[in-house]
Amino acid sequence: MKKIFISSDHAGYKLKELIKLYLDKKKILFTDLGPENDTKVDYPDYAHNVANKVKINNNHVGILVCGTGTGMNITANKHKNIRAAQCFNLKSTKLSRLHNDANIITLGSRLLTKKNALNFVSVFLKTKFEGGRHSKRIKKI
Repeated sequence: MKKIFISSDHAGYKLKELIKLYLDKKKILFTDLGPENDTKVDYPDYAHNVANKVKINNNHVGILVCGTGTGMNITANKHKNIRAAQCFNLKSTKLSRLHNDANIITLGSRLLTKKNALNFVSVFLKTKFEGGRHSKRIKKI
């Protein structure tokens, strides 16, 4: 069973909580790595924490939310074997899994509607890596 780790900064806190409700409703297990409220925090601390958990096992995935999704994305991608994808639409979300075997999705709470963010999470979790010609490219990262 894949483990899902979720975290945010203060700007992404409300969307993170909405995603947690969605996951609960779908009976998808996850671990919330904070924060516990919308008090200002530094996003790199939370991105590093999720990335460290995800890289332990190939089946682990992460969800990171900040204001734009960019800071979390940059930070997570500093880790070996992490392929974080900042997703803006359904196609970018699906292709990030199919072609890039992304293991963390980053979302911008200030840039996405709640509906779109939940759809992106759903697609990210359902889509499997295609492998094949993409596998050799992933090995070059």
